[in-house]
Amino acid sequence: MAPPIMPIFDFKQVDVFASEPLKGNPLAVVIGADGLDEARMAAFARWTNLSETIFLLRPTAPQADYRVRIFTPGGELPFAGHPTLGACAVWLAGGGRPRGDTIVQECPVGLITLRRDGSRVAFAAPPLARSGPVEAELWPCIAAGLGLAIGEIRAAQWVDNGPGWLAVLLDTRRRVLELRPDAAILSDLKVGVVAPWDPAVDGTQAQFEVRAFVPGLGIPEDPVTGSLNAGVAQWLMGCGRAPESYVAAQGTALGRAGRVHVRKSGEDIWVGGEVVTCIEGRVTL
Repeated sequence: MAPPIMPIFDFKQVDVFASEPLKGNPLAVVIGADGLDEARMAAFARWTNLSETIFLLRPTAPQADYRVRIFTPGGELPFAGHPTLGACAVWLAGGGRPRGDTIVQECPVGLITLRRDGSRVAFAAPPLARSGPVEAELWPCIAAGLGLAIGEIRAAQWVDNGPGWLAVLLDTRRRVLELRPDAAILSDLKVGVVAPWDPAVDGTQAQFEVRAFVPGLGIPEDPVTGSLNAGVAQWLMGCGRAPESYVAAQGTALGRAGRVHVRKSGEDIWVGGEVVTCIEGRVTL
């Protein structure tokens, strides 16, 4: 009996939030994946074992230019930042033409607006599904999971735009980079940690250092995280702790050099970065 004929899809693996390969957050992109079912998408995401794998699809919303589904090794996400930028760059490079002045992506969280920003692409931070201070009873778990004394946490805020983020503010970049989290304690919490750079000590290439820990989705540490940075920007700008334009560094502890460009324009906060292609070809699924 002949084996079944498996469909073949165009495929790219790109590096997001970096101007050169191997310095940002890798993303697998399956193009024209409308024929794949959810189980096959999830299986491929587990196989790539990247923090996210994205599937480019025809839109169902009339306002959208394209649609995506985003999977981690542990399941599907309603929204994620670095896949949003990577998918947009791949769609544009493949000849995609937006219907209007901006690009509109459809995903489970809703419609996301993007734009070209010089050599970068940027998305408008979506509204927060959950915000406000993190409950006091969670602080001991967060501190223990990060290996911190509770007194080292300057503030903790829900910044959830779909994935479930909470963010913790520390005093120094050095302390952020020293963290060795305990995945068993953090469990299903999705925790971002941020601290300002001290120009006299850390330099001026960025203004904040960020790390992201998502052990419950099979991602001990995400190299560079657009959704977290979007939520953090809404928090820090809203309370006056961040200027209306800044650069966040992420991935340093993993040997990466991610740079997230954040800018407020009117009522929108735009989160952008470079995208470079590392692998392209076809994949049999």
